[in-house]
Amino acid sequence: MKWLSIILGISKTHLFSRVKQSSVAALGVTFGIGAYIILMSFMTGLNSMLDGLVTNRTPHIHIYNEIKPSVNQPSKLYEGLKGNMNVISSIKPKNTPLKIHNALPIINHLKKDDRVKGVTPQVKAQVFYLGGAIELNGMVSGIDPIMEAKLFNFDDYLINGNARALKNNINGILMGIGAANKLSLKIGDKVQLATSKGEIIPLKIVGFYQSGLAEVDNIQSYVNLTTAQRILGENKSYISDISIKLHSIDESLGMSKEISKQFGITAIDINTANAQFETGSDIRNLISYAVSITLLIVAGFGIYNILNMMIYEKMNDIAILKATGFSGFDVKVIFISQAMIIGLIGGAIGLAVGYGVSVLIDAAPFETEALPTIKTYPVNFDPMFYVIGIIFAIVSTFLAGYLPARKAQKIDPVDIIRGQ
Repeated sequence: MKWLSIILGISKTHLFSRVKQSSVAALGVTFGIGAYIILMSFMTGLNSMLDGLVTNRTPHIHIYNEIKPSVNQPSKLYEGLKGNMNVISSIKPKNTPLKIHNALPIINHLKKDDRVKGVTPQVKAQVFYLGGAIELNGMVSGIDPIMEAKLFNFDDYLINGNARALKNNINGILMGIGAANKLSLKIGDKVQLATSKGEIIPLKIVGFYQSGLAEVDNIQSYVNLTTAQRILGENKSYISDISIKLHSIDESLGMSKEISKQFGITAIDINTANAQFETGSDIRNLISYAVSITLLIVAGFGIYNILNMMIYEKMNDIAILKATGFSGFDVKVIFISQAMIIGLIGGAIGLAVGYGVSVLIDAAPFETEALPTIKTYPVNFDPMFYVIGIIFAIVSTFLAGYLPARKAQKIDPVDIIRGQ
């Protein structure tokens, strides 16, 4: 213990004798760690926000009937043409109804699966929004509002309304903000929908839907499930889409293939549906980590240069230490401890600076019409960033101090004294 206190005392004396150099080295670590914390907190927060805009409203598994050409054409089924090369042109899509066959039994079956967190049915209908002589193309989705809000954060995309308001009004509609603005509609107004069969259905606006994507907000609206079935003139068994939320998103790919094979319908997992978006998120994360690590490495080189110069300036001190009985190992420990002290102090201040700036960014107002639910800049206060930051500060300063310390260990005091 006494040996350690002596070593630390000498290290402290060396650091305070060159306060300016020691401060510059500590500031290098501070700015490196601080920049790392700020960059990672902001970039991962931004990525999480962008991911949420897509994944919060995207089911883990989407079930529907896909319109596509039949795999088995009549020529393949005719025995007389077997073994021949048959060329078929202008193949038309198979006449497949949009309705999911036996949708209600499928939903009940899925609800009993332990992997499933929740299941919501949907009915989609093409309509026209009528405003005097104006007709706007639109899409109305019939949903269970309460389940959509519970499973897919539906309320986060509503303006001046909520899921319960739609649930309690069988003739209500949550209209896309883009279409509503074009028709100059407000809460409480009635909008007329023209169906493909020529029927006119008036609905009362109970809120506005805003996804942040203009092409969606110009056409998309939501009504109750039974209202959408009434618009299409169908009964309560008519379901066009089924959305599934799982306890673990990692099971979505395997379960989607299982559902498709078992029920003979199309089932798309969330990763397949958003493959391009996931690629963009991965690239942004990779860039963030690359820039952050570069900052920390630059700070490490700064410490190495300062300690290297400090050894040349402390040649006489090293000679005296060795002449008075300190071993080469003791001298190495002294300079490594100096680097570690710089790393700990600089790293601790860097964590505080990074956290403080992150708090300021998180409180800064950020309002845009495209993202109605976002009021401040997104910041991710993941404790792992701070753990990684202080570990890297200690490791980088150790490595930066180790090489100069080895050089000091090998210095011969006789050569230094003779040179004097």
